Amino acid sequence: MWDVVTLSRIQFAATVAFHYLYPPLSIGLGVMLVIFESLWLRTNNPLYHQLARYWTRIFALTFALGVASGIVMEFEFGTNWANYSRFVGDVFGSALAAEGIFAFFLESGFLAVLLFGWDKVKRSTHFFATSMVCLGAHFSAIWIVVANSWMQTPAGFHIVDTPMGPRAEITDFWSMVFNPSSMHRLSHVLCGCWQAGAFLVVSVGAWYLLKQRHHDFGRACVKYGLLVGLTASVLQIVTGHISAEGVARNQPAKLAAFEGLFETQPRAPLYLFGWVDEQERKVHGLAVPGLLSWLVHGDTDRAVTGLDQFPKEDWPPVNRSFQFYRLMVAIGFGMVALALLGSYHFWRGTLESRRWLLWLLVLSVLGPQIANQAGWFAAEIGRQPWIVYGIMRTAEGVSPNLSAHTVLASLVLFTFIYFLLFAVFLYLLNEKIQKGPDAEDLVPTGKLALPFKPTQVG
Repeated sequence: MWDVVTLSRIQFAATVAFHYLYPPLSIGLGVMLVIFESLWLRTNNPLYHQLARYWTRIFALTFALGVASGIVMEFEFGTNWANYSRFVGDVFGSALAAEGIFAFFLESGFLAVLLFGWDKVKRSTHFFATSMVCLGAHFSAIWIVVANSWMQTPAGFHIVDTPMGPRAEITDFWSMVFNPSSMHRLSHVLCGCWQAGAFLVVSVGAWYLLKQRHHDFGRACVKYGLLVGLTASVLQIVTGHISAEGVARNQPAKLAAFEGLFETQPRAPLYLFGWVDEQERKVHGLAVPGLLSWLVHGDTDRAVTGLDQFPKEDWPPVNRSFQFYRLMVAIGFGMVALALLGSYHFWRGTLESRRWLLWLLVLSVLGPQIANQAGWFAAEIGRQPWIVYGIMRTAEGVSPNLSAHTVLASLVLFTFIYFLLFAVFLYLLNEKIQKGPDAEDLVPTGKLALPFKPTQVG
């Protein structure tokens, strides 16, 4: 039977993994909505109006599921992680309050105008509301990443003794916000969000092209989805490298686990793939000698810190960290290659004759989601055994007097509910995709006189 700590970790991981399906889509789709609506304002082409309205409906669905699934996490901090919540309450309270003020109120305040104001407000006013919802979604990501990054690289605080035990209190709010890993991790997270939204748009557009339905709509989805997706995918590689350099500086044990590096050594190898034997302290796989030293230090002769520099009890689970990290990186490079290939054939006008490529683009929606999940698992598993890196161990953060049977029962119940919610999400999403864009969305309010055909994509 698993103990309370393990079950609580599994429950929180399941909750966050389910929740993390939706905010990246909302953030990425918010960017696509701004692009489509700005194109409509600039060109008066009703096709862009149709694109904006269609994807607004998908955005509303993902936003609703994200809010519903996120509420559960707030309660789990108190039910399962009371000691941790007590310790970090001052820090997390500030970050979550900032999210409420700068993100949630901004996003929810303009959401009604975005969803229901198409025929009730001026086009410029509606575009402003769309932009504010998109900005609010990004602000939400900022403050959540700040809070999580503080757990990885705590800064701007001191520890005080209280009758209930030690507690972290903020001494410098901006040092807490701009802790050593927050901006690196934020840029990496946002690129993953942009990918998630862009490749959902690409996937739906490619599906319509395969089925020879809504041709102009599908081509526009593929065109602008690939444009954003390729940009985000290239930036994802850049920000990922910068983030990894930060991990090497601030969490060397985590980087050693990511790379299966048990001994500190110059010309440290980088394994392209492999399997870590934690008992023998070896990695069986294909390695490039010196590449890890060059990526971390820009010099193949510089030594990279290995796990031998840390007590065994402070080691993360090495093989799991190693595998999740490689899965994320492999998908990241794969998304760049797919976006380049799709863009090349789109601009040459040969995409629609490459049905195998259209099918790959349909499936591309899975890539960012799997990579986002793998990256989050790698980051959190690699932080173990610490819940606040170097300060508080995960086992110390669990609620007192919490029984394993209680956690197991709630884990089974919540998992069942999550599966039901996910099934509802897929059903509604599929229903909207099968229905396709509404024909009446092609004619904006006012019936603008256009100097071109409505089917023109540009």
